Amino acid sequence: MPDTPALGAAGLAALEERLAHDLLTLNWRARPWLPALSHGGQPVIDVLIIGAGQAGLAASMALAQQGIAAVLLDRAATDYEGPWATTARMETLRSPKELTGPALGLPSLTFRAWFEAQWGRSAWDALDKIPRLQWMDYLRWYRRVTRADVRNEHAVTAVRPRADALVEVDVHTPTGSATWLARRVVLATGRDGLGGAQIPAFMDGVGHASKGGLWAHSSDVLDYATLAGKRVGVIGMGSSAMDSAGTALECGAASVDLIARRTAMPTINKSKGSGLPGLTQGHHELPDAWKWRIRHYINVQQVPPPRGSTLRVSRHAHAFFHFGCAVQQVTQQGQALQVATSQGRFAFDFLILATGFAIDWAQKPEFAAFAPHVRSWGERYQSPPGEDDRELFDSPDLGPVFELREKSPGACPGLDRIHCFCYPAALSHGTVSGDIPAISDGARRLASGIAGLLYAEDVEQHFAALQAYAEPELLGDEWTPADTRQRVLPESPPT
Repeated sequence: MPDTPALGAAGLAALEERLAHDLLTLNWRARPWLPALSHGGQPVIDVLIIGAGQAGLAASMALAQQGIAAVLLDRAATDYEGPWATTARMETLRSPKELTGPALGLPSLTFRAWFEAQWGRSAWDALDKIPRLQWMDYLRWYRRVTRADVRNEHAVTAVRPRADALVEVDVHTPTGSATWLARRVVLATGRDGLGGAQIPAFMDGVGHASKGGLWAHSSDVLDYATLAGKRVGVIGMGSSAMDSAGTALECGAASVDLIARRTAMPTINKSKGSGLPGLTQGHHELPDAWKWRIRHYINVQQVPPPRGSTLRVSRHAHAFFHFGCAVQQVTQQGQALQVATSQGRFAFDFLILATGFAIDWAQKPEFAAFAPHVRSWGERYQSPPGEDDRELFDSPDLGPVFELREKSPGACPGLDRIHCFCYPAALSHGTVSGDIPAISDGARRLASGIAGLLYAEDVEQHFAALQAYAEPELLGDEWTPADTRQRVLPESPPT
């Protein structure tokens, strides 16, 4: 196949023209069919998506194919949605470059098409993995060409489902606060979508960097240049630990010690091994025991950091990997932290916790109105002995359209109008609501499901419109009635 020349802006313009034609020939943005609603003189949004990262954008584009216009709210400034240009610190994505991500089956909407249009086929062939900031540039382009209706610097402060088929959403913006009304709300809120950083108990009483302390979570906003010349400890040995350690070393840290409770580094990515189309499409229909067993197995096996991320750290002589080092206590002594482990004490000037995320509603006060009513998997399913798993226990028990379910029927009317399209949906639906490999599958499932739910709610209006539909297919001049008597056989005389 001949090489595609690098055309820069001209190549990108040609791609955008091709994409526009693809969308036209597919009739992608279907004719709007939902009745316009208002309540108390206020317009009602059909679908309000909280979060305009890759999950929110994919959901918006999938809804557009169903003829449903969504509005996306994001607290970040324009072009800084999601973690890619803010708190993420990997050099490249962990996913293979060939994955099509949020393209929804449109070749001209893929990262590869975007990349080749600007830099050519040879550059694509030479590319190993996608640079993190380049992925952010692609998502910025994706937002523009899909015409996603994103409202930036719109922070959601409260979500309240109601019994009258509406959801109230309080929103704070640079110009003030307001309450929005929506028929459906989608939580496209990312990896920590129903909680936040998981902070081990051994950090109790130790001051966080935001309050002048000496530690931060790997997901926190942190100027790593301030770690120059310091002894840095990193708790954890996964991908985020490597990203944080590598960044600290490149910013001039005097030393970085990575501390892990596990006795050896995992080397096989079992999660990657589970990425089969059959599981992607069929996870939601599996028996509870199999859902739990698969997700628990992947959790227990642990996902290793990528090879490139690990080499990024190990190439520094002052990086140290410690295994079988369970942390027992962390205390501050002057301007240093003492970290007691099962193998002895460490002294650090700064500590980074790469300890993952927890489903913890207390960290999401904007969801306080409905959080106590959400049924979790721990209330749905009794795990077998030896398969206890806090993450799975706390995961929300979701319906077929990612909708939240009540733990006590009738206690929170309208809860099922809130759809969880973020990582905590993994136990109910598989990893289709956040990670790059199957985000399009999840977005299509969400959008088609919401379309069906909205039609069912308005079925009387749709039936009335069907009855009133009067556009003639025929005008009456297309035929001439025959004289039937001239064409039928004469009647036989009676015998």
